[in-house]
Amino acid sequence: MTSEAAAPPSNRPIEVAVIGGGCGAISAAFELSRPEHRGRYRITVYQMGWRLGGKGASGRGPGGRIEEHGLHIWLGFYENAFRLIRECYEELGRDPRTCRIADWRDAFYPDPHVSVADPSSDRWLNWMAYFPPREGAPGDPLERDNPFTLRGYFQRTVELLGVLLQAVQRREPTGDRDPGDETARPAESSGSPAPGELLATLQRLVKLGLAGTLGGVIQAVESLALAIETLPDAPPTDLMLRLLDTVSSTARRLIESRLAGDDELRRLWEIIDLMLAILRGTLRFGLLTHPRGFDAIDDFECREWLRINGASEASVQSAFVRGLYDLALAYEDGDVDKPVLAAGQALRGAARMFYTYRGSLFWKMRAGMGDVVFGPFHEVLRRRGVRFEYFHRLENVRLAAPEELEPGEKPYVEALDFDVQAEILGSDAESRAEYDPLIDVDGLPCWPAEPRWEELENGEELRAEGRDFESFWDRRRVRRKTLRVSEDFDFVVLGVGLGAIPHVARELVERDPRWRRMVETVKTVASQAFQIWMREDMERLGWSGPPVTISGFVQPFDTWADMRQLLAEERWPDPPRSIAYFCSVLPDEPGEPVTDPRYRDDTELPARRREEVRRNAVRFLDRDVRHLWPRAVADADEAEELGFRWELLVDPSGNAPGRADATRFDSQYWTANVNPSDRYVLCPPGSPRHRISPLDNTYDNLTVAGDWTACSFNEGCVEAAVMSGRLAAHALSRSPPLEDIVGFDHP
Repeated sequence: MTSEAAAPPSNRPIEVAVIGGGCGAISAAFELSRPEHRGRYRITVYQMGWRLGGKGASGRGPGGRIEEHGLHIWLGFYENAFRLIRECYEELGRDPRTCRIADWRDAFYPDPHVSVADPSSDRWLNWMAYFPPREGAPGDPLERDNPFTLRGYFQRTVELLGVLLQAVQRREPTGDRDPGDETARPAESSGSPAPGELLATLQRLVKLGLAGTLGGVIQAVESLALAIETLPDAPPTDLMLRLLDTVSSTARRLIESRLAGDDELRRLWEIIDLMLAILRGTLRFGLLTHPRGFDAIDDFECREWLRINGASEASVQSAFVRGLYDLALAYEDGDVDKPVLAAGQALRGAARMFYTYRGSLFWKMRAGMGDVVFGPFHEVLRRRGVRFEYFHRLENVRLAAPEELEPGEKPYVEALDFDVQAEILGSDAESRAEYDPLIDVDGLPCWPAEPRWEELENGEELRAEGRDFESFWDRRRVRRKTLRVSEDFDFVVLGVGLGAIPHVARELVERDPRWRRMVETVKTVASQAFQIWMREDMERLGWSGPPVTISGFVQPFDTWADMRQLLAEERWPDPPRSIAYFCSVLPDEPGEPVTDPRYRDDTELPARRREEVRRNAVRFLDRDVRHLWPRAVADADEAEELGFRWELLVDPSGNAPGRADATRFDSQYWTANVNPSDRYVLCPPGSPRHRISPLDNTYDNLTVAGDWTACSFNEGCVEAAVMSGRLAAHALSRSPPLEDIVGFDHP
């Protein structure tokens, strides 16, 4: 067998088969096809169906409308993802005079607003936060060492705690303040206090306690911040922990009695309480010096860990925490009563999100993710010579039989079995024509919402038969195809979704206990989403805030994003005035789990689940959307009962409004993401240790890529997938260097 250090016989290019078209697989292909490799790797991407994107795929439907698998927003700490997409646009070199999305800044724009929804008596409160822009932009070169350090997070948390306590203090009546309180004031100095002086201050605070005012609490927190900054190598952990206990008990006594009827103060206190628990837990568990860092507490469920470290039940169940779980779809089996999120990853994700973003907390796309991410990647990769084999459904990763291995030889992939779903027009026994997947939308290359039937042999017949090339349950094919090691490929990058692994990599799961444990413990969840286009803008519907992303809202759709920025990109005969995306988990049905081979036998499941999502959406619009858009419901004086104003919905066919009832929802877009590869990857407690790393060399010619792998950010998101893809490229080529993968923690 070949190895990464040696070229195949006769120094021919190394043939790499990349399976899948999501962020992980495409990132690996992008790295391996860089010009600096001088053509050493000849890459072929094998993709089921007609488009790239995986869970981030999108397509242009009727009216040029953008149809997504769900809500896709990039975050300001996505350093690896932004680096690659920025390099992609630079290499693409589009002319801004002929293409409206020519640069990455045309594709993404900063969105500083985020909100969580919080129930209060008979209504929902929307807590809006504005995160000010920070210097630079994600993907800029880092001018200092890797900023993703636990000590840095701890320091920022202490600083933010002081800011929030000051916000509470400003809400106090003037007469309740004690400006002369000196109990906790650090010693005055022209600069940072000497270590001995600071230790004496901390000891005095612990010994004497704090004055009964928030001023004393704030000054104690300032002393903690100085201790971390001044004594970075040997912080007095026990002393700081005792002081934090005093701060926590004093703040609780001063603030909790004033919460009744003050929702704003309650929200502030819940966040303060959570931050105190995080700080206390960081010290109690020794995370600042632990060799595993955040990973050391991944056996705890996040809410459980917060309780252990003193957070109140109200804070643990607060809108802030619920919103973070909703954004991570962190519910086992899609059951919102079964939250599952490993504590270490929860803290790592929150710290990176709030403390390390550059430019903006959120970055929204001006078109579909397929249009602004996977379209440009496809164009650049093709220019580099990467070949795409669409309509190739992987059926089996075949391992060499153990008895065929030479003594000391590692196991390896000997063959890849595919079902070819359709033939490209013009292909013959000697050569295969390449499928051209993109369509032109006023100068912008985009993915269509269905295949380009005219490019397929017997395309109209396939369309009439209702072929669904992206459905796990549509097993139809035109032929079988087997790739063999050393003949058709040398290395494999397995970049399919985790949910598909038990079905396409059965031998790995059956033979290797590590793969079996990963499939059993990491878990995935189905999701549901719908998009609506309306005749009135958000202001007329009753939303008075800026375009925003809200999480923590009522089930079955807990997350909403105002996507009005897409209005200029779509091509409607009767243009809408607003666009809204909703998404959430979709509870699994009782029966065979997705990991069971019999899951594919239930061929009625996709239609059944899609109809379920439709019913959920209709009920949600009729019953719950009024809390967001009060004028989107019928006026009580004009209707027999309150309910959604269905005449608001715009039909892309341009037909007259017709009946103003729930049947108008049929003209909108909704999806049930139940394909195994489309299911969202979770991070339950105890599961991160069972993830397979792209750097794992158990198999001589196999690496993995995707947000389900061990990549130092164990969460279902673009950044994790890109980090994994870069690691997979490193496993084959030693490039990029590990230190260039921002946020990757390695021995």
